[in-house]
Amino acid sequence: MAPIDTVDPTGAIGTGYELADMRRRVKAILVGSAGNLIEWYDVYVFAAFQLYFASSFFTGVSEAYQQLNTSIVFALGFIARPFGSLLFGAVADRFGRRISLAATVLLMCFGSLIIAATPSAQTIGIAAPILLLIARLLQGLSQGGEYGASATYLSEMSHPNRRGFYSGIWYLTLIGGQLLAVLTLLILQKLFLSIDEIKAWGWRIPFFIGAALSIYVYFMRRDMPETDHYKAANKATSHRTGSLVDFFRHWRTLLIVVGFTIGGTSAFYTYTTYMQKFLKLTVKLTDDQTTMVTTGTLLVAILLQPLYGAISDVIGRKPLLIGFGLGGAVLTYPLLSTLATTKDPFIAFLLICGGWAIVSGYTSITGVVKTEMFPTSVRAMGVGTPYALTVALFGGTVDSVAQWFKTVVGWEQGFYLYASDCIIISLVVYCLLPDSR
Repeated sequence: MAPIDTVDPTGAIGTGYELADMRRRVKAILVGSAGNLIEWYDVYVFAAFQLYFASSFFTGVSEAYQQLNTSIVFALGFIARPFGSLLFGAVADRFGRRISLAATVLLMCFGSLIIAATPSAQTIGIAAPILLLIARLLQGLSQGGEYGASATYLSEMSHPNRRGFYSGIWYLTLIGGQLLAVLTLLILQKLFLSIDEIKAWGWRIPFFIGAALSIYVYFMRRDMPETDHYKAANKATSHRTGSLVDFFRHWRTLLIVVGFTIGGTSAFYTYTTYMQKFLKLTVKLTDDQTTMVTTGTLLVAILLQPLYGAISDVIGRKPLLIGFGLGGAVLTYPLLSTLATTKDPFIAFLLICGGWAIVSGYTSITGVVKTEMFPTSVRAMGVGTPYALTVALFGGTVDSVAQWFKTVVGWEQGFYLYASDCIIISLVVYCLLPDSR
């Protein structure tokens, strides 16, 4: 069955350039995107401050193993994401996108609060890492639901001729969440606290900030308008939307989303959550240099997202995906191996920007391509669930796999090959996909 929105079900889309309708769409997209930014800030605070709080939760082992254990906890949180996508995706498809988006951000608040308030392992022993894991699982549930519902909401609120551009805006907020987390670290380092103070107690501050911002976003999202596509689908179908039976009828598309995502998610987490640790532990930059290089490259990545998305509205989605696949397959190994040997922060900055110039061919349009594959009735579940499952296996595990190659195997270059192979798998899928524009 063709997706319902291949023909406008409401008639409203045909007048999308009228000023009042455009204002309504843009306002809704900005509110949804702001919520997405805060959700991802809460998650990326964990990765950005991991270097400083790992010793509070794991004692009696070396610093390398403290980081490895904390990376494993971070990865285990991704196991909850497919369940969150299925749960909150079903809510979004059955009861509305707005309700699901309000619920996910509230759950994220609880996860951040638990991390912020948990005493150290020196005080409560093994209960500390257990509570850390529980908090990450709650964050995983929230994040899984957020992705599918927010990507669906954005694509349904966007004008069809501008979906690529707004997809870039949406992914800008996703990367912006990490940038905000890194900026929080930079501000604490430069203006308020010493490194020892951050390690002792200062790392708790950003988690409290994230919890407070989540509450604010919750009240913003309660007043979001529902999409016309969802309203039309509810009226047009004789059965309830969000049906699991209807969802599994699209099993071929679900498998395509898995193959579509493997390379992109491994590359994305390589240049985001793992890159900060790579710069500190492998490149051997100082704390300040690591934070500055990470901040600068994320700013470049943010600028690339809407640009690439707008290009996809003109030339189609497929050329960008194949460009990412070819560039990632050929250049990932030389980029990372060269980066590992440099000691110059500026050279490191340029190399990572080169990586983002490749990866943005995937990140800028990934949300909209997946939403264009599914009908309205199961779109949130269809976008979120196979994506979350793939990210749990190939994205959230990047830190652990990379540090396993480095710490346990003693062959860090093995990770470079692993990341390249993941992209090659997705390149095959991109070549077989029709262009959804």
